[in-house]
Amino acid sequence: MLEKTFDFSTAEQRIYDAWEESGAFKGGRPERKNAKPYTIVLPPPNVTGSLHIGHALNHTLQDILIRFERMRGKDALWQPGMDHAGIATQMVVERQLDAEGISRHDLGREKFVERVWKWKEESGGIIFNQMRRLGQSCDWSRQRFTMDEGFHDAVLKVFVELYKAGLIYKDKRLVNWDPKLRTAISDLEVEQKEVNGHYWHFKYPVDGEEGRYLTVATTRPETMLGDVAVAVHPEDERYQDLIGKTLTLPLVGRKLIVVADEHADPEKGSGAVKITPAHDFDDNAVGKRHDLEEINIFDDVARINDNAPEKYRGLDRFEARKMIVADMDALGLLDKVEDTVHMVPYGDRSGVVIEPWLTDQWYVNAAEMAKEPIAAVEDGRTKFVPKNWEKTYFEWMRNIEPWCISRQLWWGHQIPAWYGPDDEIFVAHDEEEAQAAAEAHYGKKVELKRDSDVLDTWFSSALWPFGTLGWPDEEDPFLKRHYTTDVLITAFDIIFFWVARMMMDGLHFMKDENGKPKVPFNTVYVHALVRDEHGAKMSKSKGNIIDPLEIVDQYGADALRFTLAAMEAQGRDIKLSDKRVEGYRNFGTKLWNAARFCEMNECFGKGDFDPASAKQTVNKWIVGEAVKAADQVTKSLEAFRYNDATAAIYHFTWGTFCDWYIELVKPIFQGDDQEAADECRRCAAWIIDQILKLLHPFKPFITEELWQALSDKRETSLILAEWPELDAGLIDEAASQEMNWAIRLISDIRTARAEMNVPAGAKIDMLISGANEASLKALAAHGDVIARLARLANISEHDGAAPKGAVQVVVGEATIFLPLAAVIDIAAEKARLQKNLDKLTKELGGIRGRLNNQGFLAKAPEHVVAEAKQQLADGEVQAEKMQAALDRLASMD
Repeated sequence: MLEKTFDFSTAEQRIYDAWEESGAFKGGRPERKNAKPYTIVLPPPNVTGSLHIGHALNHTLQDILIRFERMRGKDALWQPGMDHAGIATQMVVERQLDAEGISRHDLGREKFVERVWKWKEESGGIIFNQMRRLGQSCDWSRQRFTMDEGFHDAVLKVFVELYKAGLIYKDKRLVNWDPKLRTAISDLEVEQKEVNGHYWHFKYPVDGEEGRYLTVATTRPETMLGDVAVAVHPEDERYQDLIGKTLTLPLVGRKLIVVADEHADPEKGSGAVKITPAHDFDDNAVGKRHDLEEINIFDDVARINDNAPEKYRGLDRFEARKMIVADMDALGLLDKVEDTVHMVPYGDRSGVVIEPWLTDQWYVNAAEMAKEPIAAVEDGRTKFVPKNWEKTYFEWMRNIEPWCISRQLWWGHQIPAWYGPDDEIFVAHDEEEAQAAAEAHYGKKVELKRDSDVLDTWFSSALWPFGTLGWPDEEDPFLKRHYTTDVLITAFDIIFFWVARMMMDGLHFMKDENGKPKVPFNTVYVHALVRDEHGAKMSKSKGNIIDPLEIVDQYGADALRFTLAAMEAQGRDIKLSDKRVEGYRNFGTKLWNAARFCEMNECFGKGDFDPASAKQTVNKWIVGEAVKAADQVTKSLEAFRYNDATAAIYHFTWGTFCDWYIELVKPIFQGDDQEAADECRRCAAWIIDQILKLLHPFKPFITEELWQALSDKRETSLILAEWPELDAGLIDEAASQEMNWAIRLISDIRTARAEMNVPAGAKIDMLISGANEASLKALAAHGDVIARLARLANISEHDGAAPKGAVQVVVGEATIFLPLAAVIDIAAEKARLQKNLDKLTKELGGIRGRLNNQGFLAKAPEHVVAEAKQQLADGEVQAEKMQAALDRLASMD
């Protein structure tokens, strides 16, 4: 016998352990060796990571598809793994060393890396255990790590081959430099912050025109030490005579050329812009257009270096700023200072201001590598869902810059490059191979020095779809069977950093039997962003971070999973609230109670049910509704319409089955027709089985518990059961029309009763007029249940005009009259409704006023505006209902 409630707090761990011990999660199960493969690779979380709400959404969407396709009989593989997360992991271990009073330099590189591995083995991968709590069915036996020996071999092979093909090279270019961590970082690791600052307006003397100055404005006075030019707009009439002439850079004495470039905005500041190619990305582009010198005036910790006048050397950049401003002011060359608010780049981990810095780094020729990935999306080999993300992908890929792949760290894949005595570069898989190449080059044995840098984390994770499946062993059976993967599920913010780069490497290294490039995945599904219940982006500073594990503790994993899936509508962010999760927890309770009711009415153990053999109209109808629900859930999941899939199974389970079918068959269970009762019992058990199967990908725990508890004759656990593929021929249109007419009649009467404020216990009469033969037949067949569920005293046919004091309800071609004059005070109801409508109308007027106020729209946070719009929409619907009720009351006079 089922317990009174489903205790998720004890059941979920027990159920998960049973799944894992049974091997249900494993790809390549022997009985599915001839099945069609279905593969998803898990976007590898950082080894330092813990589960946040974005992970919960991303992983749940993947698990839903894996469970769905596994039940459809496919050889489903969800390939898990972790990323070594170069900077993040190194910082974790360095903080530990700081607490011990030592630095990584005290340990040395080898000992430090050993320390990181030790930390990884002891503490890394917490997120995997957290994923288990959400029910994620990865094949844990195939865990991969981007620093595994096999994966490391793949990384080396890719680097060496791309270098030999001329697609990897070393160059001096501008990078995002973190002066605290002393490494280049990616754009994703740069956080733009709005800060209060100043525009300092400096006067640069014009050579040969004593007393004439060109004024430039800057938010970074310290960089003027590296100025090489001043740019003006080619059509700015104020400066036409200066183009091509020179200025003298104050404090330094360097000659600056005045160049014409559209980068200068005549409407901004003085219209003249100082150009510092070594310390600004836009300036660097100007410098390249005009062949300007690049002068680096910072060292690797952002102190002034020897390229600046001696007075400033060794100063921190911000100390140098103060001194330069003071010195310019003393020379009479500080024109004015303006307050401003501007964006400043910060390192998301170090918390310090990032410097654009000119340095030697390793690069990938991304423009060349992007050609095939662009073609693959253009010709549909890889599709983006929603499709609008293709535009974002194309815009970035078609304007792609060289990819900086080197990092000045110790933790990561050390770059396989060695330098000879004259700095000749030898790229090889190992030192022995490099030494052989060096001997061949120099004609003798020489001492080589290895490059100390490591590769950008994204370089190794770009190999994920094939590196995790055994490559570079091209004969690995998993690689042959599961590459190309079916779908990648990801957030939009890493389309550039990860998705595009997987496309580059996958198409370059993976070929089919004809030598044609193979895409790493057929579909890229880009999911929504999870916001708080007001629509605001979550952040620690706002205090609105939602911890998914706290939700799981309170409501269970099933409730959170179903909520995330139900709110995952393509192109729309998710507003997550406890109330939504609680509501979908209650949905599980509703199903549990329905199963208990059926169990108490001896629905299980009555033998198999053949849906095609149903004789009772109510059973023919519910079977047809199950067919429609199964079809809708299946098609929705195939199209990645998660919200449509959950809506279909939710409405069928709660509305059609629990609220209607069970109520409709109660009299049959309690009646004298044993044959009809047995058919209904077997049908109810069959319907619950279909519900459990359809609901399993979304709510795996409660469905598995019910599946096991309701029968001791199961051939398999639910996770491996067959997905419902129901014949459309089971839909009986006549039965469907008959039952749906009766249900609509009951619903409309209930609505009218509620609108008219009829006491719940009051039984009323019903008169029907204008009904056709089919409706009268339905009424005759189901009159008793209609009377019971709509709380009717009598049902009779009616001819002629509407009775006085009766409310009218139209159901199809029939008109229903409900005499209510003796049950309610019509005048009092009119007054009540009108008062409520007037109050609501006034409130809606206030909301419309705010939304029409441009000042409100300009200042109010996005989520406040969105909330006001939703209140207006909801209120307008409520007002329409109130007016309809008033109209009904008016028709009763």
